[in-house]
Amino acid sequence: MTHIIDGKQIALEIEQKLASAISTIKGRKPGLAFIRIGENPSSKIYISMKKKKCSEVGILSFDREFPETVSEKEILFEIERLNENEQVDGILIQLPLPPHINQNKVLSSILPEKDVDGFHPLNMGNLLIGDPHCFCPCTPLGVQVLLTHSNIPILGKHVVIVGRSTIVGKPLAALLMQKAPHCNATVTIAHSMSENLEGICKTADILIAAIGKPAFITANMVKEGATIVDVGINRISDGKSSKIVGDVDFANVAPRCSHITPVPGGVGPMTIAMLLSNTLLSYQRRH
Repeated sequence: MTHIIDGKQIALEIEQKLASAISTIKGRKPGLAFIRIGENPSSKIYISMKKKKCSEVGILSFDREFPETVSEKEILFEIERLNENEQVDGILIQLPLPPHINQNKVLSSILPEKDVDGFHPLNMGNLLIGDPHCFCPCTPLGVQVLLTHSNIPILGKHVVIVGRSTIVGKPLAALLMQKAPHCNATVTIAHSMSENLEGICKTADILIAAIGKPAFITANMVKEGATIVDVGINRISDGKSSKIVGDVDFANVAPRCSHITPVPGGVGPMTIAMLLSNTLLSYQRRH
């Protein structure tokens, strides 16, 4: 029988522990600054969800909103101010950025110790060499915690990640192959240009879909009894209404699996829980 992993419930348990820890803090509470550029509706929704969760666990939010036309120089100046602000423990840049702003330059300008999203080159590099003091990107960390919390063994297992983004695929591979607890996997990264993609996916004990294409992973790509983690968030519309779906053809894939994450309610809530966790960690390291 297939077990559907409830990421929402696992995230809630983590958030309750964070709220309990933060409630004991005397003096100022942890602070997280959000920078949003432009009026992207998805960005607005994501930030409002993250701010709501901050409020629930006791993390202070600082809003910085800019028009689409803002210059790169202004954004870099704002990040410099937040770097120096003692009330701010974490800085989050809501992606994507407008084309005239260099994403790498902006992310690299955040102090690594306030980079709770884990995208600074120093944090990425430290993740690769196995430095436990780095901030790990929130979605990869969320996937690892989700698997661990669900008692799904990672050690020695073959993990296939479909997708090679710097936000999910690459850092997740680096994390799961580490010589560390809840890691030690044999990791393969595949993508849309991989030869024999179906064959590669079928060898996976744990198949992680992070390619950004609705229902891309079909039943014929999945080994019987595998664990499926769906990182995809795709909005599809039939003209009358729209809904969020993952990268996995859930209805047809689920009967073949031992465990599967739904969309929504799987990895998404875990990503936000890890952001809150990293913010508290930043606060604790700075005190």
